Amino acid sequence: MSAQKKVYLVQGVKANKVEKSTVLDFKKDLLKVINKEVLIITDTVKTPKDGVVFLLGTIESNKKIAKLSKTKEINLSSKFPGSRGGLWAKLNSKKQSKVIVIAGSDVEGLQYSIYDYSHQILGVDPFEYWTGKIPEKNKKLDLFNFKNKIISPPLVPIMCYFENDVDELANYRGKLLEYDWESYTEMINSLVRIRYNSIQFFDMLGRPEFFVRPEYKKISPNYQIDVAYLDKMIDYAHLKGMKVQIDLSLGYQMKSLSIEESYCWSTYKDKWIEAWKYYFEKTPVGKADIFSLRPRHQVWDWEYNSNCGEDKTTVFNEVYKELDKLIDHYKPEATKIAFCYHDGMEMFNGDFNPPKDWIVVWCDDGFGDFDYLPKSTKGYDFGTYMHAGFWKNHTVHNPYPKKVDTVMKEMFKDYGADKYCQVNGQNFRPFLLNLEAYSEVSNNPKEFDGERFYKSWTERYFSKDAAKHAVASMKVLHKTQVGRNGYVQHLWGIKKTTSYLSNSPLERPGKTPIPYNYDRVYEDIDNLKRELDMFQEAVKAAKLGAKVNKKNKDFYNSYILLPVTLYSDLITFERTLHQIALLKKEFEETCKKELIVKALLLLDKAETQLELVYKNSLEGDKNEKWANWYNPEIRRPNNGFPKMEDISKIRKVLKEIE
Repeated sequence: MSAQKKVYLVQGVKANKVEKSTVLDFKKDLLKVINKEVLIITDTVKTPKDGVVFLLGTIESNKKIAKLSKTKEINLSSKFPGSRGGLWAKLNSKKQSKVIVIAGSDVEGLQYSIYDYSHQILGVDPFEYWTGKIPEKNKKLDLFNFKNKIISPPLVPIMCYFENDVDELANYRGKLLEYDWESYTEMINSLVRIRYNSIQFFDMLGRPEFFVRPEYKKISPNYQIDVAYLDKMIDYAHLKGMKVQIDLSLGYQMKSLSIEESYCWSTYKDKWIEAWKYYFEKTPVGKADIFSLRPRHQVWDWEYNSNCGEDKTTVFNEVYKELDKLIDHYKPEATKIAFCYHDGMEMFNGDFNPPKDWIVVWCDDGFGDFDYLPKSTKGYDFGTYMHAGFWKNHTVHNPYPKKVDTVMKEMFKDYGADKYCQVNGQNFRPFLLNLEAYSEVSNNPKEFDGERFYKSWTERYFSKDAAKHAVASMKVLHKTQVGRNGYVQHLWGIKKTTSYLSNSPLERPGKTPIPYNYDRVYEDIDNLKRELDMFQEAVKAAKLGAKVNKKNKDFYNSYILLPVTLYSDLITFERTLHQIALLKKEFEETCKKELIVKALLLLDKAETQLELVYKNSLEGDKNEKWANWYNPEIRRPNNGFPKMEDISKIRKVLKEIE
């Protein structure tokens, strides 16, 4: 290799935009690791003899690859290895330069073949932007150091990323509630490299919370979706080979149903259809490739309870028939997805039956398990909707690759639920491990092993000793988040406790306040104490790993140590509030003033602990790129965030009864 001065990337003149974009990515990857000139040429040029040649494409796009297929020098066709499959092959020829063929049965297969080569041979991390793991220049790198291989198509043909609850990703820099271009494009780039081939837009369509709920109006009082920017984002996803999915619910800012219209299909059917037509005809929604719908309320994510005496199953059997006609009219080649979410699963186990050409998708409980299982698939193509992250653990991940292993394999085996998989990645950055685990098991379930994945994933980034401690810490982090709990759910626990301690109504996002109540606090006290005791092991293991780690130290801090630190900070603060609540309750029963004296001393401790929550939230990340990520002022307002003024309100109440 050292004698070769140039590297040629030969793409077909018939290559489409996606192929060209992928080849350009490959050129950039090569330039990161080799000190050679890398040139992109077309298949109309005579194969150079002065360097290493990569033939890149499909038999349809690159005539040199087509010729090799015809002469049986490579085993490739549109049917083998099949859609989304490809190959690597080394060709030996005395007449010309050494040749490497990276090709696909189709464009997606080419993409995976190229990105796999970049990762496995060049050492380019698919999450490079997010992890900071940069490949080193290697003068001795042998580009031919691989065995010829067939890259089989993934088991699951549609792997969709759900763009949902993305506040931190959208807010940490730039305009609030809108992705900055760099973050968005880098997210897409990483997703494609790990075999996600579609993305569902949701937040970026202008979700109703953004322009209706007071918590969001406070963050962005003049929120307005930028439709042209949305259109540009869709175009970029398409450029990278991603299909775009849109859920045709009817609450987006572009055109939303009124409250009255959203609760009665039979009376306002024309309004629903009018809104769908508007999306198809007047917005970028019409450019989507996959359309979905949940049989639920069409503005808010809760059960449809008709205000005009309708049966919801009857309603949605009609709704799906009407929407089916519209999709067939506007985008007949589109894929159609029926999400059986929450009560939708019960409906499907009853008499809910969308048209047969819709893929029925079974939805998890938010934490990788299922509340219900299908009684029968009724002959439908089946898929799954899973969570890499959930709103209750939105800030700190719940790593569970072993659960991904067992649950997904059961769904594939027992229900044939392998026609589609959507993964909710929340704000993406904290959930890289689970996101990749879902992709890996959906690619090749026979080879996927959750325990082995834990080991290989952490050793990819950290030294071996550190990786062991990282896995140990993450396992405790997962074990601790029992009862569908998590960081954001603890914010709710804190909110309930401060409500009781300050004698204030309990504010609920999107709902009316309710009176403060000690019982709501009491139900959390014992569970939190057990959780806090157990969680110290996660912090201890993470710190041990940080001491011995020799690789990617900033990323270790960001992904392993900082999350458990933030979680520990929060639940330690919450535990102190619980202790104060116990004293206040005992005082209410006994009128012993010394209890309030103790409570005030503990409140001083709680204030110091809250200061630490803020300090680590604002300063805990060592990488300047993410400096604003955990800023409480711009985080997702779901369940709020404790403030120093809460401490002041509590102090005032305690002082008054001291």
